[in-house]
Amino acid sequence: MATTTAARPAAPPRNTYVNRRQVRRNTLLGWSFILPNFIGFALLTLVPVVATFGIAFTRWNAYSAPEFTGLDNFVRLASDQNFRVALLNTVYYTVGHVPLTMAAALGLALALNRRLRGIAFFRTAAFFPYITSIVAVAVVWNMLYNPTQGPINQLLTSLGVSDPPGWTSDPTWAMPAVILTGVWKDMGYYMILFLAGLQTIPPELYEAAKTDGANAWQRFRNVTLPSLRPTTFFVLIMLTIGSFKVFDLIVVMTNGGPGRSTLVLSQLIYREGIVNGRFGYSSAVALALFLLVLVVTVLQYTRNQRLEK
Repeated sequence: MATTTAARPAAPPRNTYVNRRQVRRNTLLGWSFILPNFIGFALLTLVPVVATFGIAFTRWNAYSAPEFTGLDNFVRLASDQNFRVALLNTVYYTVGHVPLTMAAALGLALALNRRLRGIAFFRTAAFFPYITSIVAVAVVWNMLYNPTQGPINQLLTSLGVSDPPGWTSDPTWAMPAVILTGVWKDMGYYMILFLAGLQTIPPELYEAAKTDGANAWQRFRNVTLPSLRPTTFFVLIMLTIGSFKVFDLIVVMTNGGPGRSTLVLSQLIYREGIVNGRFGYSSAVALALFLLVLVVTVLQYTRNQRLEK
């Protein structure tokens, strides 16, 4: 006698209304955390940046309605001596600041990537200049750079240098002095990034290299540097952008002087817009700086992509 099995009743449909309500509640909860920061970003950063693209094509002093002038501001850039000087000084600072900071940060990271008692103190000491007030940093370094009473020139004189540099009072040495100060202030932050990258490298790679007879330099060149490539690329991008935007250190240390020897694009934007009230021309300079940073960043990204292949 054949037996039949009764079909199981279908499962009751899930309450889709309750699920949609829960999803909506979670979404609103997430936006409630994001919204305050997004509103601040939109009002203080996004809106001014977007407005710059429009103001750059106008003549506006904030006391009257903007007057559309087309490409007049950009034509003026081509013949503005101050813009050319500021552009060259900005490139000068970037070319000097980026490689020196990367080398110093990587050297510190290699030196402090050890499990020694009290190593946390030295890591903190190396990072401390980055969080120090820029005004305090500038005042202290200006005292060190003092041509007659500063300890740097006193040391050079004791070593036999008869005519030490004037540093921030000398048009030739003012920018190198600012670059060295910037390196000292920034290297601690990027040391932390390199240190994090070093600690992700598997120790087995170094052990295998030692087994193959590689010396310290060969291990650094063939193991450490390739493994740090993503960190190095990130540090390079951040340093380049930060160097092109340098403003506070220049203003506090030299205010663009002596003469125009340390005038940079960010300071020119401030002078034209805030000091002189020429917001249209100031926005054109800012747009030129934005395009310069964009081009350099894209070139660095493209080169990194080729190296990755």
